[in-house]
Amino acid sequence: MKTPLPKVNEIEKKWYVVDATDKVLGRLATQIALRLRGKHRPDFTPHLDTGDFIIVINAEKVRLTGRKLDQKMYHKHSGYLGGLKSMTARQMLEKKPEEVIRLAVRRMLPKNKLARHQLKKLKVYRGSEHPHEAQTPEPLEISA
Repeated sequence: MKTPLPKVNEIEKKWYVVDATDKVLGRLATQIALRLRGKHRPDFTPHLDTGDFIIVINAEKVRLTGRKLDQKMYHKHSGYLGGLKSMTARQMLEKKPEEVIRLAVRRMLPKNKLARHQLKKLKVYRGSEHPHEAQTPEPLEISA
């Protein structure tokens, strides 16, 4: 007996909205990564995009435990000598809170073309408003 594979055009993709208010960053990111990949579905297939769309609102209200606000560093490099720029998590949350969540989720996905495609289904917004009302997203409650 062969294992049935879902067809790409028959995969139903739902839209979910997640409120990040007072959620711990790592626990939130693991649940989002799981939904983006589609591992919560019974028809999960590793080489197909079976995941859902996730909208994260209130990204600036996400919480980091311990002393991570001052000790966790985000680095980027321009490619030139001496081009390393570093920023603490506190500075990053003030300037670009959307990027904090996006980076946490991106680093939990596999490093391949499919994961880059799946990351495009993640929409992160600073405030409580988002422009995706036409897709009628369902609220998704993430514990902890």
